Amino acid sequence: MDGNDTNSAGKCPVIHGANTRTGTTVMDWWPNALNLDILHQFDSKTNPLKGFDYREEVKKLDFDALKKDLTALMTDSQDWWPADWGHYGGLMIRMSWHAAGSYRQSDGRGGAGTGNLRFAPLNSWPDNANLDKAKRLLWPIKKKYGNKISWADLIALAGSIAYDSMGLKTYGFAFGREDIWHPEKDVYWGSEKEWLAPSDERYANVDDPSTMENPLAAVQMGLIYVNPEGVNGTPDPLKTAGQVRETFARMAMNDEETVALTAGGHTVGKCHGNGRAENLGAAPDAAGPEEQGLGWINHKSRGIGRDAVTSGLEGAWTTHPTKWDNGYFYLLFTYEWEQKKSPAGAWQWEPVNIKEEDKPVDVEDPSIRYNPIMTDADMAMKVDPVYREISERFYKDPEYFSEVFARAWFKLTHRDMGPKERYIGPWAPTEDLIWQDPVPMGKRDYDVAAVKARIAKSGLSIQDMIATAWDSARTFRGSDYRGGANGARIRLAPQKDWEGNEPARLQKVLATLEPIANDTGASIADVIVLAGNYGIEQAAKAAGFEVEVPFLPGRGDATDAMTDADSFSVLEPIADGFRNWLKKDYVVQPEELLLDRAQLMGLTGHEMTCLVGGMRVLGTNHGGTAHGVFTDRVGALTTDFFVNLTDMANRWEPKGRNLYEIVDRKSGTVKWTATRADLVFGSNAILRAYAEVYAQDDNAEKFVNDFVAAWTKVMNADRFEAA
Repeated sequence: MDGNDTNSAGKCPVIHGANTRTGTTVMDWWPNALNLDILHQFDSKTNPLKGFDYREEVKKLDFDALKKDLTALMTDSQDWWPADWGHYGGLMIRMSWHAAGSYRQSDGRGGAGTGNLRFAPLNSWPDNANLDKAKRLLWPIKKKYGNKISWADLIALAGSIAYDSMGLKTYGFAFGREDIWHPEKDVYWGSEKEWLAPSDERYANVDDPSTMENPLAAVQMGLIYVNPEGVNGTPDPLKTAGQVRETFARMAMNDEETVALTAGGHTVGKCHGNGRAENLGAAPDAAGPEEQGLGWINHKSRGIGRDAVTSGLEGAWTTHPTKWDNGYFYLLFTYEWEQKKSPAGAWQWEPVNIKEEDKPVDVEDPSIRYNPIMTDADMAMKVDPVYREISERFYKDPEYFSEVFARAWFKLTHRDMGPKERYIGPWAPTEDLIWQDPVPMGKRDYDVAAVKARIAKSGLSIQDMIATAWDSARTFRGSDYRGGANGARIRLAPQKDWEGNEPARLQKVLATLEPIANDTGASIADVIVLAGNYGIEQAAKAAGFEVEVPFLPGRGDATDAMTDADSFSVLEPIADGFRNWLKKDYVVQPEELLLDRAQLMGLTGHEMTCLVGGMRVLGTNHGGTAHGVFTDRVGALTTDFFVNLTDMANRWEPKGRNLYEIVDRKSGTVKWTATRADLVFGSNAILRAYAEVYAQDDNAEKFVNDFVAAWTKVMNADRFEAA
């Protein structure tokens, strides 16, 4: 074709699969299709460090040298992005805060644990404006220490070193966060189609903060916490206090921690809004290649130093913004505050008749002083009665404030790291903290064979043994390393009363297994898992295969005193597709809830498929329902689920929103019933491909071995001390 042909203008001779503006994905064509990407998002092909064990490599790090270099960086101001008052502390703290602050306890997702701040959407969120500069300032240190320090650890650590350099005695720091290598696809940040859309879009009633859509925690798309100008940008500190309380609670913080973090975060640094926001260029993921991954570049005016624009608010909160002190509360309570507009047009609060010496100096010229400022959330600390009482206590006792903040900061930056056993490095505190879900070490030197023999004589059915072990282990979340079988918290409140755990059946099983633990020296946690393993072995034997399910002893038994019952309420399952159970009908389809549970447990698509098919023929459905039990050999670990699901002698007829009948085509006889969580393994092309593998005549033994491997993975998912 003639290159000058106008009809060919703008056309490209290659397929546009990599261009998101012109390419069309499967989900674009069929938006209701089940997307399995979240189960395989961190495929090893994306990792340039194959075979590399970061958690071992970081132990070789020269921790003291790293701290020295980071401390020096704080005051090594660069012309391309000068430090406010010659100190990068405020910027580094904001980076660490915003990396960690995306955590929400409802599903454990978000947080600083993966270095996800490097990738979209977080790297381009409006609330994260100019944090790209903080990461670039850290690059020489990352380059120097290389693989011995992950970006995730470095981003989280920078804020703690900043506080340390400004005079706070920090509580400690633990290494061990491993980097991801592309954006996370499993985190739901909201359904809004535009940044900073009004809060109303994620609340049933914006005047009732508790109605915010789960699992969200931030009040608007693109924010970490709340709008600094007020609810939907309208100042009203008392109304903002309600959103602050709900948001911080969803991020696992109580009122005292909330006040400490708000005040401590604003004791140092400043807001930036001394310019025109419309002069800023695109966010990192939308900027041109000449920006080299940086965003919000101002090519129209100076845009750095005192003229930088980030949030649009302008000013420091305290008189000495590079010093850890009690200045935040001094200014908050000493002066009355009034609403003002920043140079960028944002609402902020400024003091009335403030003394000249109480004003912070300009970031570049110490001979110039400006008013300090407060956000609407800061004013909430004074207006809300509960927050005010806490703030006044902190004001009167600066040492107590420093201690509470240091602990809250540590919790903020480590909440998604899981139990203390996962901490690495010389600065990791040894104290047991209840939010770490501590579990004592269990014995390993007992006679496992003797315990198994007692279990064999217990009279429990294999269904009771397998279901109880599963229910104990399925709470594990790889998002924040909470839950799991270790600790046997299934016997404690609130788990013992969860509907999904079938409390009456559970108590019968525990009453049988607990004496075995007491008599043999094994933990109850170990006995529960070992009983499940024994049940699997018996089911495999019934299918004609002799297997020994691997067992790792040493689990401990948690106590009520070690368990924050309220925080465990968020782990309660509302559905378990592996046991074919829904607490009630939801807008989200059952198969989507199954995917979410599988992803949190760290399962791949074929592991999920194998486990579901096995659990069905074992007869472990919640309440003993027959849905999906496509076999007449219940209790034998066969491939019957897959064989009968893929048998074209059957047809499938819907009988309700989540109920189907499988009917013999010739006779019209109803053979089985099923749910969407069953039929998806035949209707979804990818899952059907897995199901067909196990339906083949030559893969019965492979299925048993694969099931045992996936089962063992779930049972041991929380064995961090053995890793």
